[in-house]
Amino acid sequence: MPDANLPDLSLPNVSEAELDIPDLARLGIPGASTHPPRILLLYGSLRERSYSRFLTLEAERILCRFGAETRVFDPRDLPVVDSVPADHPKVAELRELSLWSEGQVWCSPERHGAVTGVLKNQIDWLPLESRGVRPTQGRTLAVMQVSGGSQSFNAVNTLRLLGRWMRMVTIPNQSSVPKAYEEFDEAGRMKPGPLYDRVVDVMEELVKFTLLTRDISSHLTDRYSERKERAEKQAKADLAVLSGATS
Repeated sequence: MPDANLPDLSLPNVSEAELDIPDLARLGIPGASTHPPRILLLYGSLRERSYSRFLTLEAERILCRFGAETRVFDPRDLPVVDSVPADHPKVAELRELSLWSEGQVWCSPERHGAVTGVLKNQIDWLPLESRGVRPTQGRTLAVMQVSGGSQSFNAVNTLRLLGRWMRMVTIPNQSSVPKAYEEFDEAGRMKPGPLYDRVVDVMEELVKFTLLTRDISSHLTDRYSERKERAEKQAKADLAVLSGATS
């Protein structure tokens, strides 16, 4: 199910004969969840003609064709991190969408060799942990960037670093679109070509990795050090109870 603001789901640049829709049976996952993979998409620009938003919406169309359920977060009106309480409506919306998601797409323009503040602000509002819940841990992640000049990978490299910090499973493939102003038409649709095909590759891979990992993400992210810490806390609590009973 696409975002309500994306009425046009057509993919005129896709060769349907070569499109390989990810299939649970072919992935060999017995007893796997059968609901559509839930993907949250974030972009990093507030400009009216935002190429990172155009690329994100193109990715959403492809994800929908692959059978995913999608949500695109609108970063407008999201306050600067820590300037308001976490119960602010836009902050709450973003965190709820992250909890809802099983995979995410992060897309940023490259500005001064890095991701934009608009994209980083969204990530900074997502806590590593809140009341025992980690809203990003174990979720899959695809990273993309747009550039105004020649091809660069500074933004996607930074997004990979952030994804690792947020304990996400970042897929190997990625998309970097140089001279983005040449790659989209007046309606904001991406033109056919190798750069478009790469976006299809990335979204296909994201859906496959999400299907493979979503049912076992808690096992994949279960850590020895955390189990040990929980056991030590429980032992201390048991000792305190025992001491109180015998005093």
